[in-house]
Amino acid sequence: MIEQQQGLIESVRDKFMHVEECPFEGKRIFFENAGGSLRLKSVVETSALFASYPDNQGRENDASRALSDIIENGRKKMHLFFNASKGKVFVGESGTELLFRLIRTASLGSEKKGKMLSSTLEHPASMSAMKKWAHYTERPHILVEHNNKTGSVDIEQYEAKITDDLRVVSIVHTSPVTGMSLDVRGIAKKIRRASPECFIIVDGIQHSSHGGIDIDSYDIDGYVVSPYKMFSRHGYGVAWASDRLSNMQKEQLLNGPSENWELGTRDTGSYATFSDVIDYMTWLGSNFTKSNNIREQLNAASKAIKSHEQEIVSLIINGAAEIQGLSEIKKIHIIGKSSLNSREGVISFYVEGISSSFIVEQLRKNNIRVHIRKNDHYCGNILTPLKLKDCIRLSICHYNSKDEAKEFLRVINRVCNN
Repeated sequence: MIEQQQGLIESVRDKFMHVEECPFEGKRIFFENAGGSLRLKSVVETSALFASYPDNQGRENDASRALSDIIENGRKKMHLFFNASKGKVFVGESGTELLFRLIRTASLGSEKKGKMLSSTLEHPASMSAMKKWAHYTERPHILVEHNNKTGSVDIEQYEAKITDDLRVVSIVHTSPVTGMSLDVRGIAKKIRRASPECFIIVDGIQHSSHGGIDIDSYDIDGYVVSPYKMFSRHGYGVAWASDRLSNMQKEQLLNGPSENWELGTRDTGSYATFSDVIDYMTWLGSNFTKSNNIREQLNAASKAIKSHEQEIVSLIINGAAEIQGLSEIKKIHIIGKSSLNSREGVISFYVEGISSSFIVEQLRKNNIRVHIRKNDHYCGNILTPLKLKDCIRLSICHYNSKDEAKEFLRVINRVCNN
C-alpha cells in the first residue's frame, strides 16, 4: 500500500536515521526491528534539543511554563494515539518497568484472595511481574497454554481458564517471538462477563509499531508501549492506566495527588519525542485520508502500515515468481502458522541441519541484519515446548521495502541450498 503511492516509500525512509547503513558496519538491510526500530530524524533532533535545556517544570518563568505546556500537549497526543478518552497517560523508566508497576498496583489493590491469569505466550516483562505478585499476595497464578502450532492463544483457550474469582489478568497483544497478535477486545469481554472487577493489563510493546490501538473499545485497565520499538529512543516507556487503577494506592509523594503515577521531575524530552512519533504517524496517515482529524489520520496510518507489512511478510514467506519464499525452502521451518491475518512484522524460523548462529552470521556477511533468539529467560516459553535451543528472528517495519525482502530471499536461498 505504501509502495503503491509514487515516491511515498522513499519519503518514509528519508524520515529515519540509518535506513541503509549501520554507523559501525556500513551498508546493510535492517530486519531486526523487534529488537528496536529505526529512529526518526525528528526524534534525534528533539532529544538533543531537550537535553540542552536546564529548566524544569513548576517554576515561575517562561521556560518552565513552556516545558509544562509541551508535557501537557504530549499527554493529549498520547490519549489520541491510544484512543483513550479517560484514564491517565504517563512515562516511566521502560515498558518493562511500567508493566511491573501496573501489575503490582492492581495486585495489591484488588480484592483479596482469588486468582491471577496469564498465558504462556507472554514476554517475561509481564510474566515475571505476575508470578512475583501472585506469590506475594498468596494467589494461584493460572497459565493459559499457547498453541505451539499456531504460535498464538485463541479466545477458546482463555475461556477454559476464566473464572469469576479472577483478580488480575495480563495479556500480550503481540508476541515478539512468534509475531502473532491476540484478540484483546474479545478476551477482555469474556473476562468481564465472568469477573467484572478484574484488572486487565495489556503488554502492547510489540504490537505498537504494527497495528492501531483502541483502548476505548478494549475495556481494560492498563496498556504499555516501549517507544524505542516504535521509532523513538531508549530511556522511557509510555503507559495508560484506567481511572480506577489510577486511584489505587501506589508509590507516590506524601500529600500529593492520589491519582498521580509519576515520581520526580519529568523528562520533557520523553513527551516531546513521543509527540514526534505521533506527528509522523499523522503525516503518514494524511497520505491515505483527506481528513484533518488526528485520530482518523492515525487510523489511516495504521491501516497503511498493516497492509504494507503484510505484503512484505507474504513475499518473504511465500516468495515470488522468480524466487522461493521461506515456506518453499525444504530445510526451513517457520514458527507459528503462515497465515497473515494475525502475524505482525515478525517471522521466526529455524533451518534443519544448519545452526541458527551460522545463518545469522551468513546473513550479516551479506549485509542483512537479523537476530538469533535463544532458549533463555526471554524466549524459553516459546522454544522449550518446540524442543529448540534457538531460532532466527526476522522482523520488519513499514519502512522496509519489497526489494529488501527479495534480497533477503536471494541470500537465504543460497545459504540453505549450498
